Amino acid sequence: MTKRVLLGEIGRPHGVRGLVRLHAFTDDPMAIGRYGALTDATGTRSFAVQPLPGGLGRIEGIADRDAAARLTGTKLYVAREKLPPSTDPDEFFLCDLEGLSAFDADGKALGTVRSVEEYGAGAFLVIQDGARELLVPFTKAAVPAVDVAGGRVTVVPLPEVVVEPRPGEEAA
Repeated sequence: MTKRVLLGEIGRPHGVRGLVRLHAFTDDPMAIGRYGALTDATGTRSFAVQPLPGGLGRIEGIADRDAAARLTGTKLYVAREKLPPSTDPDEFFLCDLEGLSAFDADGKALGTVRSVEEYGAGAFLVIQDGARELLVPFTKAAVPAVDVAGGRVTVVPLPEVVVEPRPGEEAA
């Protein structure tokens, strides 16, 4: 499966001719148009995006407000390989972490980074080891070392939290 990077999101319509608010997550908001066609979260729909000044954008094939409104909230992705490589070893995309081996500070293998999840308060690494799954907040304290080129991350596992069922609830 091709790794993809979230570059932006289509906002609400602007005017009656199909323009939209364009929320670009790139350093330069106009750069979102440099990577060619972008896709939705499923990778099935493709969008040719032309960024315009003032946080607006034109989507090819969208000519009226109603069509633009149906795209509100659509997240825009680009294939990872279309983005330039970084010359800084401490700079990477979150999708670059997927597939890396995870180790604790003593070098004990913890599993493989299956995915990076965003829940609004910050990213979490999902580390899979067979049937066991470990969620680790992606912070400097919990993940002190990332070596994308070396294929590994160092993780300081947090103590497990066990939530006891309340009276009347069934134990899982």
